[in-house]
Amino acid sequence: MRAKKGFNLREVCGEQIIVAEGRENIDFTNIISMNESSAFLWNSIQDKEFTIEDLAQLLVDNYQIDENTPLSKEVALRDAENVAKTWVEAGIAEE
Repeated sequence: MRAKKGFNLREVCGEQIIVAEGRENIDFTNIISMNESSAFLWNSIQDKEFTIEDLAQLLVDNYQIDENTPLSKEVALRDAENVAKTWVEAGIAEE
């Protein structure tokens, strides 16, 4: 997966949102709001290829999740999958 170029995270009125920038994204009309975790992931994967497992590992590392607890790692993986799916459906990332 990869984040599409021209979509940048900005803070607007205290909210983290994705803003479409550049001529190729001029018709982009959706506003994508991100919570703290998804904003952290978005910033972490810019200009990089990534997998859902990479996103899950970023969550584990950033939030100090005990990797030896299967349920915790499973939750991080599920959350990463949901975030990636949302990004692809919104058109800001591609598989």
